Amino acid sequence: MKVGFIGLGTMGASMALNVRAKGYEMIVNDLRREAAAPHIKAGSTWADSARKVAEVADVVFTSLPGPREVESVAEDLLAGMRKGTAWFDLSTNSPTLVRRLHARFAAKGIAMLDSPVSGGPAGAKSGKLALWVSGDRAAFDKHKAVLDAIGDQAAYIGPIGAGTVAKLVHNTAGYAILAALAEVFTLGVKAGVEPLALWQAIRQGAFGRRRSFDRLAEQFLPCKFDPPAFALKLAHKDVTLATELARELNVPLRIATLVHGEMTEALNRDGWGDRDSRIFMLLQEERAGVNIKVPQEAIQQVLDRG
Repeated sequence: MKVGFIGLGTMGASMALNVRAKGYEMIVNDLRREAAAPHIKAGSTWADSARKVAEVADVVFTSLPGPREVESVAEDLLAGMRKGTAWFDLSTNSPTLVRRLHARFAAKGIAMLDSPVSGGPAGAKSGKLALWVSGDRAAFDKHKAVLDAIGDQAAYIGPIGAGTVAKLVHNTAGYAILAALAEVFTLGVKAGVEPLALWQAIRQGAFGRRRSFDRLAEQFLPCKFDPPAFALKLAHKDVTLATELARELNVPLRIATLVHGEMTEALNRDGWGDRDSRIFMLLQEERAGVNIKVPQEAIQQVLDRG
């Protein structure tokens, strides 16, 4: 199997080298010829254009900055790839664009799969990467060994675009959490706690000891808020105390204030005060017009896989 790789930047360079290290015949391309030097040294072949990669490769991987670059390269790939070959886009992309490109490539008998990765430069180098792949399941299965050369958590997510949606949800959640952490951490420091001591303390708390997204399995995903692990009225009291302290110290808590407002609205719902504190998350479900309820057994199966 000849593997083409286009985009040898911070992430792509390491991923391509890892594929080559598994013994695959590699053809590489980048806007900068000098970026390919370590790849050529490792035994890969340079191609002068994305189209030339497409003409000889059985499967093509792209790792590009964003939708504009992906759409541009797609034209060369469409012109050069043969029926029965596959293209995995590892970029963080637009679901709308991914679906449009998928349809164009499918018309020529070429599988196009969106396969965004998560793990950062360190993960790309070590191979400790999650790949969220969506599109043609048969193409995923056929190329699973190559995907495993890129990351240790290559998973099929669903129909085209699902992987990209998962990546956008993951990244946005991560930055929202970081913004909240920055906000409350400044409150703790301004209230007189030494930063290292504060960090050491909170990372050993109930939230700090668990993987952030695992907490969704407790109440939100199964839609189970009774009996409460911690009642909403008690959680509302805690956040009220924090926002009051922030006002005393003139520390703006924009995110915490929004959360307090959500909890207050939930507290005003009949009977919600004695239900689990996470019940305020249902307000967002109502606004979005979705109803999330996953069987407990299915959730446990995911957790058991680690």
